[in-house]
Amino acid sequence: MKNHTVGTSNTSNNRPFRSVLAALHSRRKVLRGGLELAAAAFFASSPTLALAAGKGRGKARRGLMDFAPLPAAGGGGPMPRIADDYEMQVLIPWGQPINPSAGPAFNWPPGADEQAQQVGIGHDGMWYFPLDPGGNRGLLALNHEYGLNNHILGRAPTSLADVRVSQHAHGITIVELENSNGQWRNVDSGYARRIHVNTPVTFSGPAASSPLLQNPAGNPPQGTLNNCSNGYTPWGTYLTCEENVHFYFGDPSSTFVPTELQARYGFAAFWAFFHGWSQFDARFDLGNADFANEGNRFGWVVEIDPMNPSAPPVKRTALGRFRHEGCALTVGRGGRVVGYMGDDEGDEYIYKFVSDKNWKALRAQGKSPLDHGKLYAAKFNEDGSGEWLELSIANPLLAAHFNDQAEVLIFARRAADIVGATPLERPEWTTVGPNEYVYCSLTDGHGEGSILRWRDSDHHVGTRFEWDVFLIAAETEGTEAALRAPDGLWADPDGRLFIQTDGRGQPGGINDQMLVADTASGELKRLFEGVPGCEITGIAVTPDRRTMFINVQHPGDGDPTLTNFPEEYDGVTIPRDATIAIRRKDGGIVGS
Repeated sequence: MKNHTVGTSNTSNNRPFRSVLAALHSRRKVLRGGLELAAAAFFASSPTLALAAGKGRGKARRGLMDFAPLPAAGGGGPMPRIADDYEMQVLIPWGQPINPSAGPAFNWPPGADEQAQQVGIGHDGMWYFPLDPGGNRGLLALNHEYGLNNHILGRAPTSLADVRVSQHAHGITIVELENSNGQWRNVDSGYARRIHVNTPVTFSGPAASSPLLQNPAGNPPQGTLNNCSNGYTPWGTYLTCEENVHFYFGDPSSTFVPTELQARYGFAAFWAFFHGWSQFDARFDLGNADFANEGNRFGWVVEIDPMNPSAPPVKRTALGRFRHEGCALTVGRGGRVVGYMGDDEGDEYIYKFVSDKNWKALRAQGKSPLDHGKLYAAKFNEDGSGEWLELSIANPLLAAHFNDQAEVLIFARRAADIVGATPLERPEWTTVGPNEYVYCSLTDGHGEGSILRWRDSDHHVGTRFEWDVFLIAAETEGTEAALRAPDGLWADPDGRLFIQTDGRGQPGGINDQMLVADTASGELKRLFEGVPGCEITGIAVTPDRRTMFINVQHPGDGDPTLTNFPEEYDGVTIPRDATIAIRRKDGGIVGS
């Protein structure tokens, strides 16, 4: 996701991934075009070695990716494009009422009360929860990463009322969608709701009762913000992940000096003038001692039950606090749930959570599987192996710096520094594919981005893994499927990897895009292209995978002279984030 932070907050001396990879290159003695590349057989039977080695891309398996790819020629225009074998439909743009017949219609700029009843801004991670066996009715849970004031209001905030508009545009939207003869629409629903910065929330897990989550003001926990990527659980709930939360805190007086731990999370006085919230809302004023720990309440994985509108969102502290991009959940040996998470900043870490017991057994005891387990940070070795380092107060290294496990989790970044985890180049989306392979996008890897792949020991629950480099964006230059800055990822059960991009301008002058890779042959095909200034992000599918939902985020960066998507182009109408429903014209599985 777009990251406005300059530099890195990681001041540890941990060996960075780029050094590990360079050493591995030297060990393997593989060189291609001046760029040393990890190409040895990390997995002897792996069919993707040709892709990892940059030795060319094979032909996709028959039936896996048979669509005619969207050509680069003709790209860069003000409206989206899609491959000829596909069709698309725009849904739920920013400002649409969540209950179409009851809510206020979009009007720019919106008021705070209206925005609280409308779809938020900054469409990002999401998931689809079916309400009928065929999946033709369902709930879409949708993250809203961020919206800038020039987009939401057309100016900087001048009052608390203005700040409330922005706050109510952040968070989560849950809407009900219905498919009739291939056409989707948002329908009125008792499940529809908005969860925003002022919504009551609760904490659970080892840090829930920590004094570090309490303020002298005694204000109850409220809200979720900068909701980036996501996850979903086997028991049918939604996981939304808080990323760049420091952007919303600041000190208008510019007297605040962060502690070492606050600086490690990016908190600084100057952010007061980015979103402007701290100028009018004391909760976000770093210089206000009454709200000294408010920043510690953000940066978590938040569980939401889309089927229970009265249930408050729950921040699951066992999964640690950092700039969560997402949480890809899978079930490992013994029925334990395992979550893989990236921390989206330069020189940050990849984390893993493993529940202590079988998730069904824990729930039968009235316990959340996400409250009882171990958190790890990844260390990558130069021989292609890796290890998961437990972040536990039982470790003497951590006991020397923290008072209890709650502090370890609240300051998980610092704990990972101390145990010697490997800093990576902006680890973002994670996804679990067939054969237990886990993929993670490094948006800044090798300068233009890369995708890592690994497989854990003992069916996801072990503390060892083996890794390779699945894709290096620079290696695609000059091909018809060239890309930069891979970000959003989703691996389907058949071996396709959907890759979405974010930033820096894509090769060939096209806008940010979504491609599909055959993880066996390495073939890449472009499926979709967005609009100027946007990011393509978010992936959700119906149970039959005949419809895929993706998002066009911050179209034109709010500039109507670049695009006024999703309306017809007139250079005047404000552009609005929106969801796109994608279908094959022949009704086949998306990506095929």
